[in-house]
Amino acid sequence: MKGVSFYVEEGTLVSIIGANGAGKTTILKTLSGLLRATSGEITFNGKRIDKTPVDQIVKMGIAQVPAGRKLFPQLSVHENLSAGAYTIKNHSEVNALMEDVFKHFPRLKERLGQRAGSLSGGEQQMLAIGRALMCKPKLLVMDEPSLGLSPIMVQEIANIIKTMKETGKTILLVEQNANLGLKLADRTYVLELGKVVLEGKSADIMNNPIVKRAYLGAT
Repeated sequence: MKGVSFYVEEGTLVSIIGANGAGKTTILKTLSGLLRATSGEITFNGKRIDKTPVDQIVKMGIAQVPAGRKLFPQLSVHENLSAGAYTIKNHSEVNALMEDVFKHFPRLKERLGQRAGSLSGGEQQMLAIGRALMCKPKLLVMDEPSLGLSPIMVQEIANIIKTMKETGKTILLVEQNANLGLKLADRTYVLELGKVVLEGKSADIMNNPIVKRAYLGAT
C-alpha cells in the first residue's frame, strides 16, 4: 500500500469500500497497531499513534469489530461482553455499559448465559459489536460486519449501525458490500490495489458511473 490518506470526523460514519485484496484489512491492522506503517503517520485526537502499542491504542478509545467476529466461542455471552470491558475497573460502570449494549441488542440480554459459539451468525455479529462497545470507544472500527450473513440479517445489522450513528458514535466501516457501505456512510473512500482512487460524500460516490458499474451492478 502506498499513499493512502483518509480522515474520520467525530460523530460521522466513514466507509472504505473495495474488492478482496484492495488493502482494506491492512489499513485496519495498521490503525490498530498490529502492523507498522513504514512511512507516513496516523493521528487520533491530535496524537500520533502509529508507534503506539496495541493495548494503548484500545485504551485511547479505538475498538475494532474484526471480520469473522473472533469471539470466544466456549465462553458465554456475558463473559464475552465482560472481556470487552477489560480496561474498565469500576464494576458499576461495566454494568451500565452492558445495559447500553442491550438497548442496541436486546437479543443478547435474552442469551446472557448461552455459549457464544452456539449463537446464530447474526447474533454472533451483534455480540462482536457489543463487545467492542463495552470499552467505551471514541472510534468504533468495523471490518466486514455483513460477512457471511443472510440478506435479512444484513439489513438488521445495517439498521443497528445506522442507529449507533444517529446517537453520535464515530464509526469507520470497512465493507466489501459497497451498497451497504455507501448507504450508511456520510463519506466514502474507494480503495483499489492499495490506493484510494475515489473519495467524497457517499451520495456523490454512489452516483459515480464507474462505481455504479464496478461495485453496484449497474450496466
